[in-house]
Amino acid sequence: MAEGHTSYLQKARAAAQAVRERTSLQPEVGLVLGSGWGALAEALVERVCIPYTDIPGFPRSTVSWHAGNLWLGHLEGKPTAVMQGRFHPYEGLTAGEVAFPIACLHALGVRTLVITNASGAINEAFRPGDLMLITDHINFQGENPLTGLHEEGLIRFPDMTYAYDPHLQDLAREAAREAGIVLREGVYVAFRGPSFETPAEIRMARRWGADAVGMSSVPEVIMARALGMRTVAISCLSNMAAGILPQPLTAEEVMDVTQKALPAMERLIRGLVRRLP
Repeated sequence: MAEGHTSYLQKARAAAQAVRERTSLQPEVGLVLGSGWGALAEALVERVCIPYTDIPGFPRSTVSWHAGNLWLGHLEGKPTAVMQGRFHPYEGLTAGEVAFPIACLHALGVRTLVITNASGAINEAFRPGDLMLITDHINFQGENPLTGLHEEGLIRFPDMTYAYDPHLQDLAREAAREAGIVLREGVYVAFRGPSFETPAEIRMARRWGADAVGMSSVPEVIMARALGMRTVAISCLSNMAAGILPQPLTAEEVMDVTQKALPAMERLIRGLVRRLP
């Protein structure tokens, strides 16, 4: 490291210190809220809100339905940090910038990460409004957040076999059964966006074994894995992917479906967090 150079993890620790100056809570669980899930931050008790603009190193969100706040409080008795909105490569950010908040959460003490997002269903057995447990992913975004990073504290070549923690997946299944929620399972493929995928791209992804498609989450999962965090991810299938139905795709449809699925997602997240040790 060149003299005077501030490393990626040093920047993450500086961001965490800015958060600590606003609250004494030490989170153990991190929750990333994707499109349509911002209201879940209201489930926290004794909560404190810190705008991303007040945290050094955090990018500025350019997506209107991502509020851009970090909330800290208790969820089901667990000290929790909630990202109300995330960042995406299509906003002109590198994968490392997209994943930077995960490094900040790790510096705050988070070791268990719960990721949510919205996606399009490729598997024709699924329907809009279904919730899907992500069991694996395909990174088609053309970049890895670890590119160029070589510093103590990061696993440079992390094993991705169990990027989605098997035990946490079991807890999510238990929570779904208790809540009476049908929880689909499948592989998530991440495209860069912001355009929706073409029907030909969806046919290609189906042949690869993908069940759902989206534009987020993968950089965060890779960074979490490199930091030794345990991760579980749940997606709301907000629409059928391009070419499956004879109708255009819109962002408004995504938001409408995720809002309708919000109560089920909250029950599932609460049940999952309640089961964490």
